[in-house]
Amino acid sequence: VQLVESGGGLVQPGGSLRLSCVASGFTFSHYYMNWVRQAPGKGLEWVSSIWAGGEITYYTDSVKGRFTISRDNGENTLYLQMHSVKSEDTAVYYCVKGRSLLKWGQGTQVAVSS
Repeated sequence: VQLVESGGGLVQPGGSLRLSCVASGFTFSHYYMNWVRQAPGKGLEWVSSIWAGGEITYYTDSVKGRFTISRDNGENTLYLQMHSVKSEDTAVYYCVKGRSLLKWGQGTQVAVSS
């Protein structure tokens, strides 16, 4: 099982970024998926989740209306579209498999700064 995130980088406040996570080694389309982040010096924070078929999504309050989680089951890829980013969105973002959060990617760094 492997989860490989990409798309992080430096972005200005108010800007946009799209994170991707390519999954392999399991039947991606069968699994609930998540994005979890960790800001510098802070603990892990759940950001968003999506059902296996993509029909239902969930978001933490601080990103509602700004972030969109989606997936392409044909391409085994999970996405997080980030709009109107804020300094408090600065974190390492992890792609995580399943409701039990058992498998994590290596993370991709997002830095929001002017």
